[in-house]
Amino acid sequence: MLTDTKAFSGFSVDDIPKAKEFYGQVLGLRVTEEHGMLTLHIAGDRPTLVYPKGDQHVPASFTILNFPVDDIEKAVDDLTARGVTFERYAGFGVDDKGIFRGGGPLIAWFKDPAGNVLSVLELDD
Repeated sequence: MLTDTKAFSGFSVDDIPKAKEFYGQVLGLRVTEEHGMLTLHIAGDRPTLVYPKGDQHVPASFTILNFPVDDIEKAVDDLTARGVTFERYAGFGVDDKGIFRGGGPLIAWFKDPAGNVLSVLELDD
């Protein structure tokens, strides 16, 4: 029944203008706005809906978006220069830049202004 639909994902934020600035200007994604909601155009222009929940917003307790990068060191440096702070979770040994090197892909987690967790990760080819 749903195999031919063009499904898309979405997540909530508490402040649409802050989200638009963060995703559009800080991360440099193409963002459109309609009906008080945002659409992030990522992954081959696949839409990801960002909708407001105001005071009812609860940040996701998991990584909602992963951004593969060719060079994690450069990505972390560039994002840090744009004001992004990388997370340091207890029990996860990360280096001084916030990059986890403990097995699997190199990964660094950060949050959007609404507290949702995102990551950049360097995948092996």
